[in-house]
This record gives sequence, C-alpha cells and structure tokens, in this order.
Amino acid sequence: MSLDLTGAIASPPAAPAAEAHESEARSEAQVEVYGIRHHGPGSARSLVAALEHYRPDMVLIEGPADADPLLGWSVAEGMEPPLALLAYAVGEPSVAAFWPYAVFSPEWQALTWALRHQIAVAFCDLPAAMTLARSGRRESAESRARRPERIDPLATLAAAAGYDDAERWWDDVVESRLDGASPFPALVEAMAELRGDAADPDQAESLVEARREAYMRQTIRASLKQGRRRIAVVCGAWHAPALTLPLPPASTDLKTLRGTPKRKVMLTWVPWTHERLASASGYGAGITSPGWYHHLWTAPHQPVVRWLTKVATSLRSKDLLVSSAHVIEAVRLADTLATLRNRPLAGLSEVTDATRAVLCEGDEVAVRFVTEELVVGQALGAVNDEVPTVPLEADLTARCRTLRIRREGFPRVHDLDLRKPYDQERSKLFHRLRLLELDWIRPAESGVQGRGTFRETWQSQWRPEFAVALVVASVWGTTVEAAASAKVTQVAEGGTLAELTATVERCLLAELPEVLGRLLTALSARAAVDADVRHLMDALPALARARRYGDVRGTDTSALDTVCAAMVLRICSALPQVVSGLDEAEATELRRGIDAVNAAIGLLSDVTSAELHRRWLEVLATLIDRVDVNGQLVGRFVRLLFDAELLTDVADRVHRALSYGVPAGAKAAWVDGFFADGALLLIHDAVLRGLLDTWVSGLDEQEFVDVLPLVRRTFGTFTPSERRAIAGRVAAADRTLLDNAGPGLDLERAQPAVATIALIVGAASGGWGGLSTGSGGVA
Repeated sequence: MSLDLTGAIASPPAAPAAEAHESEARSEAQVEVYGIRHHGPGSARSLVAALEHYRPDMVLIEGPADADPLLGWSVAEGMEPPLALLAYAVGEPSVAAFWPYAVFSPEWQALTWALRHQIAVAFCDLPAAMTLARSGRRESAESRARRPERIDPLATLAAAAGYDDAERWWDDVVESRLDGASPFPALVEAMAELRGDAADPDQAESLVEARREAYMRQTIRASLKQGRRRIAVVCGAWHAPALTLPLPPASTDLKTLRGTPKRKVMLTWVPWTHERLASASGYGAGITSPGWYHHLWTAPHQPVVRWLTKVATSLRSKDLLVSSAHVIEAVRLADTLATLRNRPLAGLSEVTDATRAVLCEGDEVAVRFVTEELVVGQALGAVNDEVPTVPLEADLTARCRTLRIRREGFPRVHDLDLRKPYDQERSKLFHRLRLLELDWIRPAESGVQGRGTFRETWQSQWRPEFAVALVVASVWGTTVEAAASAKVTQVAEGGTLAELTATVERCLLAELPEVLGRLLTALSARAAVDADVRHLMDALPALARARRYGDVRGTDTSALDTVCAAMVLRICSALPQVVSGLDEAEATELRRGIDAVNAAIGLLSDVTSAELHRRWLEVLATLIDRVDVNGQLVGRFVRLLFDAELLTDVADRVHRALSYGVPAGAKAAWVDGFFADGALLLIHDAVLRGLLDTWVSGLDEQEFVDVLPLVRRTFGTFTPSERRAIAGRVAAADRTLLDNAGPGLDLERAQPAVATIALIVGAASGGWGGLSTGSGGVA
C-alpha cells in the first residue's frame, strides 16, 4: 500500500463565477464553523458532539491542504497519537515544518470521526508548498505549526469574565465540560468582537493571516461548488468569524492570494511527543499540561480520583510512601479547593496543590517529578510502518526492529557487551548514526563495572526533530550504512586533521572498511603537510584508540600503523622547538598533549611501536636539562622518564629543582609537572617524600601563599585514599621524630594541635587524632 508522498502542490481553489455571497444567497447550503482551541480536550469533546448532531457531508479542517493524500492513514492500524504532519522542501530538507496532533486535539478527532463515518474530509489552510516557500531557513517544529496570535483573545475573554488567569477560565468554560450546550456559537460571536477591537498587526503578519483566511474561504467555496450542502469547518477560534456565511466577494480573496510563492515539498506522518506539545518547549500553540489534558480526554468520569491515584502510583515507583489514605485526603482537599475557588470541577491547579500538600508533603522535588512525568508527560506516538517516508527512515526502522531498539520519549540506557554478536550489531548501528550526526542515541556513562574495553554504554531518547534530521541525512544514502559511508567520504575530501582522525575512530567502530582506505589516505596526506605539531598531538590519541578497539572487535587495523608511526616521528622531530619559551598557561596546555601522546604510544603494542616509544623517550631525555623549558614541562619529562626506569638520579633532580635560589613559583611548577597523578611515588618513595616535605617546611609565609594554589591543584589529583596513605607515611616519620625528641617535648599539650592536623589530612579519630603514641601511624 502506498501513497503519493509529494502531496499536491495545489493552487487556490477557483472561485465561482458569480460573487460568493450572491451564489450562497441562492443556495440552501449550510456552513457551520467550529472555532476550537488547538489541543483542547473540552473543545474536542464538544466538537465531536456537535458533529454528531449536525451530520455534515463535508468536514474542512485547518491544516496544510496538500497533505490531503495522507489523511487516510489517520485511522490505519499502528497510528497512535501524538503524531505530526511533517513537510520539508525537496532539495533543501532542513527547511521543514510540523503540524502536531494529540488524541485530544479537536482537529484529530474531527478527522478520525469523518473517516470512520465515511464522510468527505480535507484540510483547508495554506498548502505547505506555500508555507515553506516563505522560509529561507528551517522553521522549527515549535515555531511554525501554528504561530501565536499577536494578541491573546483568551486573556481578554477571561478578564471580561472576571478571571485573572486565561488558562483557568478556558479550563472552566470548555476543557472541564462533560456536557451542556455547544460553546461554539458564543465563541464565534466573542471572537468577532475581539477582531473588531484588535489593533492592526504589522504588515508581514497581516499578509500571512489574510492569505490563510482567503485560502480557507476559497476552499469553502470550492466545496459548495462541488455540491456539498452541510459543511463543517474546524479552525482556530480566532479565524472562525472570517469563515462564517455570508462570505465576502471571491474576487477579493483571489487578489489576496495572487503572487503567493510556492516550492516543491514532500509530506509524511511522524511520531510526536507530549513534551513537544508543551508551551514550555517553545511551541507557539502549545499547552502547559498535555499529560493532564490527555487524562481529561481518556478518563472523563471521576478524573480527579483517577488522576491522584495515578500520581500515587508514580510516586511509589520512586520509593515514596503514599497510601490509599493519602489519595483519599488529596481528593477531598482538591474538591474543597475547587468549592472555595468557585470552580465547577477541581482543575489542574487544585489537584497540584493537593498533590503538593498531601502526597508530596511539601517536597518540591517530588512535585517537579510529577509535573515532568504526568502533567507534561513523556508519551511518544507511533506511525504505521507503511506510511510513505524517505528510504533512509525505512531502513533505520527495519534495523531497529531486527535489533529490538525502540523509539521512546524517555531516556533508556543500552549497556553493550561487544563479545556478543547481537550487541556488536547494535554498536555498529549506533556508531553509524553518530557519523550521520543523528543524536537520538549517544554515548553515556554507566555504573556497570568490569568488562573493560568490551563494554559500551549508550543512552537513547527520541525527539520529534530527529525526524527532520533523518530527512536531512537521507541526502547521503538510502540505507544507514550507505549514508554513513557517503558522509565519511565527504569528510575525507575536505575535513580538517582533527575531523579526519575523529572520523577514523568512528569509522572503525562503525565497521565501514570500504571507505576506511580513502579516509586513511586523506589523513596521511593531511598529516604530512600540517605544520602545527599540536594538531598532530591532538590527532594521535584517537588513532591509537581506533587501533586498540579495532583489535577488540577483530577488525583489521594494520593500515593505521603507518599513519601512527609517521605522526609519532613528526611529533618527536618538532617537540624540541615547540617547548621553548612557553608561559605557564601554554605549558599546561602542552603538558596535556604530551601526556596524551605518551598514553597513545603505550596503546601501540608491537615491535614497531616499541621502537617509536624508544624514540619518544630519547627526545624527552634531551629536554630535561634545558633552561629555556618551563619547569612544569621539565618536571613532567623527568616523571615520564622515571616511570620508564631510564633515570637513576631522580632524587638529585628533585633536590636541585627545590633548592634555595630557585623562585618559589618555578619550584611549584616543577612539583606540579612531576607529582601530578603520582601519589604512588609519594607513598612508596621515602626519599622523594622527604625532599618534598623539607621544601614545604622551608617556605616562608609569602612563598607559601604564592605556591599554595598550584600545590593544591597538584595534590587535588590524588584520591582520598591516596592522601590518607601519604598522611600515614608522614605520620610514621613524625612519630619517629617524637620518640627521639627527648624529655623536652610535652606531648599532652601538643595533643589538641595534632588532633586538628589529623582531621585536616583525613586521619581516623582516637588517641592523638589517629597519630597515637602506641601505633606509630594512622589508625
């Protein structure tokens, strides 16, 4: 089953030959206009009742007229609101617009009612071909679907009724209604008065609205000309007075529509979410509480009791103690508040106040959870698999079905074990989506321990705008693999060195071997001409990780060896010139790069990489005695050589770096470079620990103040357990000094001071604050 996805790039329906009001006067046709509020359950309920009573032979709904070929899908199996019509420009898919509908939207109810009763139905607003022709950029889902009116008619009507809150007035008058007379005649009359009193809008807005209403009137005329005699028009309440009989002359509307630009567009149905219906998301015709409105639509009987029961269930899922007695008291409080506020039924504000006072006991965090989880909601719609769409979307849907990956409106964590073929396939798909910049699924942190490099953690959360991102990505190919390969090829042709290296890593993880060769060739050529050694230092770690993780997946990464070797040799050749004459900030930045390169070379584990590691250490050895190199870098070079067991005079070098005559700032910089991330050195090497202790003890007051921030930064890299272990070693040495101090030391008087110091360094309490006279160390 298929439909024409392009939609009809329709011209405005032709007007009758005679003036519209004259032909209407001669006919016996009826046109009922129902001015609704977008996404209002009360409006939807009243509208369905009005349609049942009126029994039209034609239903016209405010919406893009060229989406008519897609209307039949509304009642197809698998179509679950919230949904949206997506229109995008052919050749420029980033220019797009949405028309969203929830199950409680009056337009959706009118559409499905007409289809179920086999009554002709069509959209009557400006076609998307005209709407998108006015935009030279992408219009977001929130900004286009229905633009907010320049004035707020609801606020005006609410004020006239004595309400200071337009939402509460509308809720009382329309949304909370379960029966009673139709509100539409009164709304049309009220809107007519407001339109007469409204100030003139700006010229651009006036032209857009005039064209929309002119097109709607032309659609009504076309339906009358086709012989329809009972026409129902469903539109925003603001437009209702402009569409009622008698209509103005058709010639005026033709003149208004003349010259309206068009462009070729395509349309389809896509899933939407309650979150994106909320006005807090920026959607112009949004509502504050889609979850609450959905509840009013699906549970019209005893809505307060059922809502608060749902709230209690949700709070219990978070291990909050909420009993049946709490629910009963909350219902009573909500009803009492409604009575005190002269409301016909407890509304959202009353049940929220009752939730806050009784179920949440004043906890605003719990109230915020209820708002996000239920009042706004996280419902995600679904679309029939056969709905026309771009081939890339169809391929992704099929892959997700095979791998059991669901599109959900709430975050879901995927913890993958790459030793399992099924998880390997998922990982490939996720990495290919990242190459296409589809952020539906992205890397995440996991609390799961173990499994090392065999583990990957991802988090998925579907948002409606990803439908447009899929359309944009479809220009690269018809399948996820083909599109990702084409995107990699484009990066290979014009990407920077950083982009190329990042793409190499992702390309390996995504298992795209066909384009990897071209990418590596481009990377090698770009690295050969890049004169900035820091670019090479930034690029190497990604390549080293790609080679290592490729091994985990069983991917052939031998082609990376040549590129990595060439980059390491170029870094070694340029490093002696780069390290000269750097200030402290520049030295800190370069030190990060040096650490990354050292770690990257350590990931390369064959004979060739061993030679590269030797060459790297030889270069570092030539730099440790240069006077034009920042002390922070010298300290780091000494540390790396010491870790590689290539230095035997480290204690002497530490002593010289911390000796008298060296400025305190230079000493601190050297200490930072050498000892950062080096807690084990201070724990196990008593000589180095003693040299550092002597240096700190010898600082005068001003020197101590000057170097304290840098020293704190250095030791801030140690874990609490490492700091406690160092304190224990220092305490043991001090205990020895105490034992040899002789009778001149009053240990009892020193106890309060020692206890305070023990608290500062994190020692256990007891005895001498953890430095007990019997233990000789930290308890």
